[in-house]
Amino acid sequence: MKRLTQLAVPIGIVFIVVMLVVPLPAILLDLLIALNITGALLILLTAMFIAKPLDFAAFPAVILVMTLFRLALNVSATRLVLLDGYAGKVIDTFGHFVVGGSLIVGLIVFAILLVIQFVVITNGAGRVAEVGARFTLDAMPGKQMAIDADLNSGLIDEDEARRRRREVHAEADFYGAMDGASKFVKGDAIAAIVITLVNLIGGFAVGVGQKGLPFGDAISTYSLLSVGDGLVSQIPALLLSVATGLIVTRSTGEDDMGSDILRQVTASRTPLRVAGFAGLALCLIPGLPKLPFILAGGLMLLASTRVVEEEPVAETDATLALPSPDSPEVIATEILLDPLGLELSGDIIDLVDPSAGGDLLERVKALRRKVAGDIGIVVPPVRTRDNLDLPLHTYAIKLFGVEVARGEAPPGTVLAIGDYLGSLPGRTTREPVFGLEAKWIPAELRNQAEIGGATVVDRASVITTHLAEVVTTHAARLLGREDVRLLTDVVKKSHPVVVEELTPAQLTLGEVQRVLQSLLDEGVSVRDLVRIYEALSLRAQTTKETDALVEAARQVLGPAIVTPYVSGSGTERTAHVISLDPMLEQQLLEDLRPSEQGSVIAVDPDLGQSVLSQLAALVTEAENQNVRPVLVCSPHLRPAVRRLVRPSLHQLPVLSYAELGGAEQVRSVGVVGAAPALPAGAR
Repeated sequence: MKRLTQLAVPIGIVFIVVMLVVPLPAILLDLLIALNITGALLILLTAMFIAKPLDFAAFPAVILVMTLFRLALNVSATRLVLLDGYAGKVIDTFGHFVVGGSLIVGLIVFAILLVIQFVVITNGAGRVAEVGARFTLDAMPGKQMAIDADLNSGLIDEDEARRRRREVHAEADFYGAMDGASKFVKGDAIAAIVITLVNLIGGFAVGVGQKGLPFGDAISTYSLLSVGDGLVSQIPALLLSVATGLIVTRSTGEDDMGSDILRQVTASRTPLRVAGFAGLALCLIPGLPKLPFILAGGLMLLASTRVVEEEPVAETDATLALPSPDSPEVIATEILLDPLGLELSGDIIDLVDPSAGGDLLERVKALRRKVAGDIGIVVPPVRTRDNLDLPLHTYAIKLFGVEVARGEAPPGTVLAIGDYLGSLPGRTTREPVFGLEAKWIPAELRNQAEIGGATVVDRASVITTHLAEVVTTHAARLLGREDVRLLTDVVKKSHPVVVEELTPAQLTLGEVQRVLQSLLDEGVSVRDLVRIYEALSLRAQTTKETDALVEAARQVLGPAIVTPYVSGSGTERTAHVISLDPMLEQQLLEDLRPSEQGSVIAVDPDLGQSVLSQLAALVTEAENQNVRPVLVCSPHLRPAVRRLVRPSLHQLPVLSYAELGGAEQVRSVGVVGAAPALPAGAR
């Protein structure tokens, strides 16, 4: 059955082509004409009973096939009329009975049908199809962004987003095809005029010139049959034109067209009453027949009594459930800020348009998964939108509505990173994450730049890399109370005892959140939540100070914390450390003071400046040797030392001695004391 369905249309088209060449018997022509009329009626009714235009997506192709079929019937009918003076019962009936055997009446009826089809319906449908195609194509990027925004915000899943994208593309293809199909209908109307005129002239010439018939007999035999042929063709053509108009003017609804029209026309009794009384009032005009207007007005008034209107004062439950736009709930929802936002200037919207090859949104989704795997938190959806206030080529990254980073991504370019870029045309810049020298070069020169030794990065990769850096840097701010609850619920499914002992028995979710934020603030991944919660559960039995809880968690994560700062492999895994002189460390412990933000060091300003200067010199010396150092001290002192050095040396990691277990070897870069630092080789 499926095979037969696949072959039906191709076989039909081949048969139509054969009809253009091979003469058909009159009885077969009658059958095909009946099939043409009923088929056109079926298409019209189908167009009326669909809920939305895309439900009849094959309509443009159907128009082409039906138009070709009707023209083939015209050719076959013309051949029979001119050769035999007879083209079957259907055409003969239309030529003699329908128009009363009058050539003039037949021509007038044909002309009226042609005007209705060509001037009224076809022109209007063609214009609507053209505007619909233009608006649909113009709206595609906005619809794509809306779908991606709903997906990023979690309102829809991947399958629903994929379905909506397919629907958007199908809608654009459909209206584009309808714009072309309307030209078929217009061309068919023009062809009907030409064919009928040719048949009239040819039939009269054959009857009078070849057959030698009298003038009246030639008109009765040939010209009336030509008019009948035109009328038979024009009726299905008119039905298809009406179907085309219905399709292109059909807006998406929940029901078929008939149900929508009746429901909307009878939605209120007032218009029906006014129309009914107006019909009755026309009876007062002298000379007009009374009965037709009384019947029409009475039917309107009767219909108005059957309309059930909802009382405007009676609100349904659904109405009560929907707050007004000015309600506090709606206003409160609108003022909520997105945790993470990406704004693009108008000229780089192509980065998020899949039809233009843009895959930025897909990369952002992949980035969320990667960041979650790296640092252990669920990154909130990135709300992507356009911002016409931004300068051209510019993107901005926002946290809770505040811009924290900005960069450029000029269209048609790629970012070349390297030291020898002078020979390449383009605009000099710096890579936004690492500050490396770079240049925006035309995309066509990508291969040339790579041959020259440069690293070439496309625009979407530049933005996602920048976004990843912002997310990692501000991970502590992005971790909300609700996120902690979600992570805790995940741990509870696999390790229920760990969670039950910790919260809410010993620590609240807010206290756990502060610990996790402190870890993230120093670049520590919180993926190993089970061991973190176990450590917090043990330490919380004696204290609930955040610093003490953080140190307990860091001790169990020691190997993972030190690993990013270890060079070499196997037994050569080496950590390069800067340590504090024991006398200095003892002095700092004595200067330790509690505060609302945690422990701080009330150090003498001169001593503090000396310590920071020594640290800066040792860090610079280590970096010149291609070594990344860490500062180590006692666990009790570590949080305060971190707060001391962070303002001026924010990239210097501060570890405790207990966290060095992940390194096989420890090499000293230098020692910081109250006096100038001692290099490692000077001791």
